[in-house]
Amino acid sequence: MNAPFPILTALVVLPLVAALVLWLVKPLREHARVFGLVVSGLVLGLAVFAATQFDLGNAGQVQLVEQVPWIPAIGASYALGVTGLGLAMILLATFLVVVVMIAREPGEGGPDWLWITLVLVLESVMVAVFAARDVFLFYVLFELMLIPVYFLIGIFGGPDRRRAAVKFLLYSLAGGLIMLLGVIALYNYGPGGTDAYLIDSLAGNITASSMAENLLFVSFFIAFAIKAPMVPVHTWLPDTAQQADSGTSTLLVGVLDKLGTFGMITLCLPLFPGASRWAAPVIIAFAVISIIYGGLVALAQKDFMRLTAMTSVSHFGFIVLGIFIGSSVAMTGSMLYMIAHGVSTAALFLTLGFLEKRGHSQWIPTYRGMQRITPVLAGTFLIAGLASIALPGLSGFVPEWLVLTGTFQVNFWVAIIAVFGVIIAALYILMPYQRMFTGPREEGIQGAADLNVREKAAITPLVIAALLLGFVPAPALDLVRPVAERAVMVIQTDPVTTVAQATEESGK
Repeated sequence: MNAPFPILTALVVLPLVAALVLWLVKPLREHARVFGLVVSGLVLGLAVFAATQFDLGNAGQVQLVEQVPWIPAIGASYALGVTGLGLAMILLATFLVVVVMIAREPGEGGPDWLWITLVLVLESVMVAVFAARDVFLFYVLFELMLIPVYFLIGIFGGPDRRRAAVKFLLYSLAGGLIMLLGVIALYNYGPGGTDAYLIDSLAGNITASSMAENLLFVSFFIAFAIKAPMVPVHTWLPDTAQQADSGTSTLLVGVLDKLGTFGMITLCLPLFPGASRWAAPVIIAFAVISIIYGGLVALAQKDFMRLTAMTSVSHFGFIVLGIFIGSSVAMTGSMLYMIAHGVSTAALFLTLGFLEKRGHSQWIPTYRGMQRITPVLAGTFLIAGLASIALPGLSGFVPEWLVLTGTFQVNFWVAIIAVFGVIIAALYILMPYQRMFTGPREEGIQGAADLNVREKAAITPLVIAALLLGFVPAPALDLVRPVAERAVMVIQTDPVTTVAQATEESGK
């Protein structure tokens, strides 16, 4: 379905042009905060307009399509389009950019204009990569995304920011280079022609042998597993979250890390259905390990930014489990989980960022009795934490329930192990709350102020979004459910396929 006008291109170009203007027009830098907020608000408004042009009844189909030749010699094209999942991720990305623009404290860690410029560039790339329908274009955007994130961490992060930025870059580049091999190989195994890299043309048309298809799948999956992040390629995330400013961490974990699971759904499954079935048992095992290991390591953390990062490792385990378990119910839950986790983790990172500004430390033992001093901040942390551990009525409940329900339909024992992750989650949120916010006041933070108007303005939309996703999840479910049903149909013929069946097929 073609767009009435190039809406997606406009979403890509507007923040990019605004960033260029802010970079070149020096007098404008004095008003960078207002400029950035206005531009990001316009981008969010345009994304909402795109949603009004989207046919919800056909959310599983690619819509708002734009396509022109880019590099005809290799069959690469500038092809944009979104399913319900892609649209949901674009809405999430543009929403969170507005939130972090509001949340940023003037002059925090460096010049406002440079931070805003980099965030606007990042917003442009985020929209483009979630809309890309050409594998080569997707890969280019996947790598371009590293540039603004690297500088956001390296310039505006903590005292060990350069090491964290380099570690993030090395992990991401390693995954990207492995994926590049797969992108190049697709040209030989795909149908060729002028649309050699178009996802819709490649789906179901890979002519590789089973061994070659498996290797292609692995080359893509490793890159996405690093991005997700999954155990054991997750170690870049705690260092990055510890050193990056809270706004950068919000966008990185709330949106960009979802690119890993988004790629698994939109590239790995349709391009390599046989290899997806072949690898499913191993991936499910690593997903369960991520759930338990991420939760246990989070429990052991005394740095609250590292703790939040490790909780995300556990949450991504649930998402990956839902993708590969072989149930449309679990797949729907995973897609909704991507949205819900973006909201709850954004609220956690921003709230903890506000706390760090008051205590000048990320060390949990530094804070005690803060509930008496900053009750609104304490309450906000508790709401965000409860949303992340799937309290009924908040954003995390419905997706986690769907993932576990779908998993129980497929494999009882995998689901039982995953349930322990839910128990651990309650501990890694409630115990830090007890240590930081309850008890007697500490002398060093007696004069701390509660959330100011700007901070409340940033966190309120996230609390509202968490409540809406908890009590009124139907609109988000309507966006992603058709996509989930199509994704599951690509890799199996029965609505529920057990892991044992998948293992048997891989043996054949």
